[in-house]
Amino acid sequence: MTEWSEATDVLVEAADRLLEAARSGRPCPPVRETLPGRTAETGYAVQEINTRRALHDGRRLVGRKIGLTSQAVQRQLGVDQPDFGMLFADMAFLDGLPIPTGRFLQPRAEAEIALVLKSDLVGGPFTVAEVIRAVDFALPAIEIVDSRIAGWDITLVDTVADNASSGAFVLGNTPVPLTGLDLRLAGMTMSRRGQEVSTGAGASCMGHPLNAAVWLANALGGRDFPLRAGDIVLTGALGPVVAVEPGDVFEVAIDGLGSVRAVFS
Repeated sequence: MTEWSEATDVLVEAADRLLEAARSGRPCPPVRETLPGRTAETGYAVQEINTRRALHDGRRLVGRKIGLTSQAVQRQLGVDQPDFGMLFADMAFLDGLPIPTGRFLQPRAEAEIALVLKSDLVGGPFTVAEVIRAVDFALPAIEIVDSRIAGWDITLVDTVADNASSGAFVLGNTPVPLTGLDLRLAGMTMSRRGQEVSTGAGASCMGHPLNAAVWLANALGGRDFPLRAGDIVLTGALGPVVAVEPGDVFEVAIDGLGSVRAVFS
């Protein structure tokens, strides 16, 4: 067996472990234990294996999520940049309608600003002006992050391999154009069962949600799955994440963008 084939086998083994955890509902040990180098690129190689499997199985790619946009979380994991994961159509739930908690392993809710594109972002590098021109509108969003790795015992390579710890998402229903919006100063409050549990602002997301979008466009521009017209971009958490329990109702309000609810059955 060649060194290349051995390395490929290790990546497939890690991808298999994560896929089986998702299918069985039983979290697995960290994949970093089996991966060489433990770099972000190793994690993305694992992520891509399961992305291609998902597409082969008929799942439809509808966007990307950006994670690790908070400097505090980056320091915790010892990294200096965000990461990204794939959003599929079957991860989308409707504002205010029930979300089955049982589909997740260890869910947490976070408030985000979503951007929806009207044109492709292929190649690059891109400026913020080019990204702004590519954005059709913004929406308030709730992302349900989840980990296939037991106890959220993750490092950078673990979360990247695990599709950036993605689970599901809910978008608001009223699109807002960027014209006149200052997303950096947009305040956010998130309540759980009527009690405020998280606050923040657009500035919490890499200084500005558009900074995160530019980073993503440049990170994806030369890869096999660049951003396309119609794609959704979840730009990153605006405040602390909160654990989800059955029966929870989360409501997020963002200045200038309105509100969105996630209802867990």
